[in-house]
Amino acid sequence: MEFLGIPLYDDDLWKMLVRFAINLLVVLPLVHFCYRRSRGSSSYVFSFLLLNVMVFFICFTLKKFDLGLGMAIGLFAIFGIIRYRTDAIRVREMTYLFVVVGIAVINALSNKKTSYAELAATNALILAAAFILERSMITAPKQKQSMVYDNLALLAPGKEAELLDDIAARTGVVGDRVKISKIDLKNGVAQIVVHQGAGPDGEGDS
Repeated sequence: MEFLGIPLYDDDLWKMLVRFAINLLVVLPLVHFCYRRSRGSSSYVFSFLLLNVMVFFICFTLKKFDLGLGMAIGLFAIFGIIRYRTDAIRVREMTYLFVVVGIAVINALSNKKTSYAELAATNALILAAAFILERSMITAPKQKQSMVYDNLALLAPGKEAELLDDIAARTGVVGDRVKISKIDLKNGVAQIVVHQGAGPDGEGDS
């Protein structure tokens, strides 16, 4: 049955629903358990999920067309220039962004040459890799304390151990390293930041 020359129903509807269900079964645990629980943040959950859904349906729809190599490259170029200019995204979040897009593309564009067993194995391995890597790289949360410090002599290179001991004795703050923000030679004080522990990303300070 057709309406205005377009079929009202075809077998691709069930293929779309099955593949979309597989896609959700992978991306939901990825975003909830690997990202949200491990990172302790829900900042990008909405973006990750909605972007995954949109990319899936875009790819599945375009799959109906006979795309040449140039068109396919152009399509991925569009995905590649997606950027959020209102906020700085860390490398870890950008990696999750790429993974959710990749999952959508894999599930939407797989064809008859890819069995459901292969598709399930691919998705399971991606999810397992993200889960294992996230769990294995978690460390204690990073903390930092800003303070005004008056013993400028201990700010000299090579005296960091003495500096940390002095700060701990006077303030009770036990740190791993100290970053000097500003030195006021006129008043004989400096603004410093004492870092405690390693960050969960193993990344530098922002």
